Amino acid sequence: MTYSISRLEVFVYRAPIEIPIMTSFGTMHDRPAVTVRIEDADGCFGWGEVWCNYPTCGAEHRARLVETVFAPLLLNYEFEQPEEIFDYLTSKTHVLAIQTAEIGPIAQSIAGLDIAIWDLVARKEGEPLYQRLGGTARSIPVYASGINPTDAADTIGRARDQGYRAFKVKIGFGHDADLATLEGAFADLSDNERLMADANQAWTVKEALAFLRDAGAMPLGWLEEPIRADRPDEEWQLLASATKIPIAAGENIRGDADYHRKIQGRSLGVLQPDICKWGGFTANLPVVRSILEAGIRYCPHYLGGGIGLIASAHLLAAVGGDGALEVDFNDNPLREGLAQPFPKMAEGQIALGPEPGLGTAPDVAAITEFRVHRAEVR
Repeated sequence: MTYSISRLEVFVYRAPIEIPIMTSFGTMHDRPAVTVRIEDADGCFGWGEVWCNYPTCGAEHRARLVETVFAPLLLNYEFEQPEEIFDYLTSKTHVLAIQTAEIGPIAQSIAGLDIAIWDLVARKEGEPLYQRLGGTARSIPVYASGINPTDAADTIGRARDQGYRAFKVKIGFGHDADLATLEGAFADLSDNERLMADANQAWTVKEALAFLRDAGAMPLGWLEEPIRADRPDEEWQLLASATKIPIAAGENIRGDADYHRKIQGRSLGVLQPDICKWGGFTANLPVVRSILEAGIRYCPHYLGGGIGLIASAHLLAAVGGDGALEVDFNDNPLREGLAQPFPKMAEGQIALGPEPGLGTAPDVAAITEFRVHRAEVR
């Protein structure tokens, strides 16, 4: 079957929030999302999401990249397999990425379009996307993420009431404060619950080693990004050798070569590619399979709107393994609003439906108040 895209829409949403989201590198005061909708000549459509969560001012910029750079390349381009689009768009914008040093935003735009292409193809073929990618299990584990340190215990309690059994807390706000946050969170955990921590690249190696020394007795599921993502492999190896706590990273790794170097280095116990930051389904699928073949745990990273979340769920369901889906537990109307019907969750699991493609789509009417930009290209 030959496909050709005849219409592309790009949307920017920004939803205000009452409680800011804290990270060691900055605070989020609203929740943005950039979504793309593509349509072929038969009227079949697909949805994708472009990473833009911080700083939120970057959302409009990425939407304009999709509108002005990628739409002219994509419209009326004929292809037979969805993988062709990722390679085509990457090749066509390679020089531009070098010239502008916009490597991240360009990669994120391609990732969002790749997700939309896969959604369209699977919808047209009448098959859930995770099955189209070779998966069989509909139910996948989830964990509550993005938990602020200031009220971690209370937030974990609310997440528990909603059915979560694993939780990830933000740290990186001072050695003693971080330890106190985790001690308070562990105090109320039951035997069947797990706790992870995310430092968001906050520390030097020396600071990370000090944390691991003092937190070594805590049964952390993993410690995420304790140092800068671009630090030499030797530093990651040093941290891994200093603790029994699994070290996690991956959201800020980009490209096959860098992922395979991390896989071969064996310094990470958990690898966390982000489908909307780089690669979409096309590039992530072989990388994730290599992660699992190496015996490393794969847990998709995600902190954004509903389309990217559901796409991450389909990728995890497609490859299997013992990983869990990251679900941002902070208030965000663009999570459920961009993915209807939203999968039901119980006892730490969500179940994907039998509908074709991603199985969900934005409830455009319900989130119109948050829309700040829309463009259509034919």
